[in-house]
Amino acid sequence: MKLYSYFRSSTSYRTRIALNLKGLEYELAPVHLLRDGGEQHGESYRTVNPSQLVPALVDEDLTITQSLAIMEYLDEVHPVMPLLPQDAAGRARVRALALTVACEIHPLANLRVLQHLKGAMGLSEEVKNEWQQHWVKEGLAMLEAHLARDSETGRFCHGDTPTMADCCLVPQVFNAQRVGVDVEAYPNIARIYANCSELPAFKAAHPAQQPDAE
Repeated sequence: MKLYSYFRSSTSYRTRIALNLKGLEYELAPVHLLRDGGEQHGESYRTVNPSQLVPALVDEDLTITQSLAIMEYLDEVHPVMPLLPQDAAGRARVRALALTVACEIHPLANLRVLQHLKGAMGLSEEVKNEWQQHWVKEGLAMLEAHLARDSETGRFCHGDTPTMADCCLVPQVFNAQRVGVDVEAYPNIARIYANCSELPAFKAAHPAQQPDAE
């Protein structure tokens, strides 16, 4: 398998965690999202992923885009160390937590959005940062409320085994810390992040450990 990835991309980070949790070997193919206007826009990468986004996973003749779709594919093809619970209710909850990150937090602070705010919209760096912090805090508060309410929350987002939800949570916390958000304000998130950070699969997926890290 080959994973097209950018070291600081949270979606790539999620996918690396999932591959590591399952103990799968893969070739990393870096795609620099800033160099030369963004290598993801080049013709060679557009043939891999017409959406011009990372990650993209190539498994023999199959190319899969979108991190959550990749994780579900990995779970179906490589069921050892499942990323989703065995029961329908558990799977629904884990998907909901993962989608809270992937759909409610990540898109509003994505690189494309931030570049548009500064470029076409002409917003200052300060206002752009305020935008990013606002939506990250809103989303983390939403996620924290679910984790605090639900009895299924354990050492990790769902019970005591990492799931797809944890694969999504950890990169989002990393990004939140990069933009100055105090994650300690969300105690369940901070606790789960700390627990995940102790595991080799999460450590190896960290942006600082990637060959394209700057």
